Amino acid sequence: MSEILLIRHGETTWSASHRHTSYTDLALTPDGERQARALGELLAGRRFAAVVTSPRARALRTAQLAGLTVTRAEEDLAEWNYGEYEGRTTAGIRAERPDWTIWTDGAPGGESPDQVGTRLDRVLARVTPLLEHGPVALVGHAHSLRVAGARWIGLPPVAAGRLRLDTATVSVLGHEHGQQVILRWNQPSPLSSGSATATSARH
Repeated sequence: MSEILLIRHGETTWSASHRHTSYTDLALTPDGERQARALGELLAGRRFAAVVTSPRARALRTAQLAGLTVTRAEEDLAEWNYGEYEGRTTAGIRAERPDWTIWTDGAPGGESPDQVGTRLDRVLARVTPLLEHGPVALVGHAHSLRVAGARWIGLPPVAAGRLRLDTATVSVLGHEHGQQVILRWNQPSPLSSGSATATSARH
């Protein structure tokens, strides 16, 4: 069996300011575009059985700039729907709800952790048979890809809170001794001097 690569999109203005971004369809910043191009260096020489992206512009543009040929876009790979918390920061939300976390509480008017886990389970179930033909790339967003990583190794969505994921990074899901494992996590693209660092933007 081959591997699943989880690729988070490059920087946007909201990811740079740590604002929750799901259905708001933001473009990449200039630094985000440089990050995405640099991902092409990290992925050079790989051939994919499939490249599946979120339908959001920031994910599609990242795939394009990284030199990937998109097979299809899937709504199930979109970012966690933050509902009333769209565009807000965790710090701002916790000023009103000190104990709040997306991983346990979800978002009012948006999705619960279990709902996000269910749709990422569907994504993984659809792409796993394709691994017989080669690696699969999933290009998406911080929280949904973190949930995909947790679900791959049999953990509930809340465990994804322990898997930090920065912009323009590659993580690899695979197998060891017949078990599903995380082979690599949060590997940054090889950015040139003067570009935004891959660790500058996260939730």
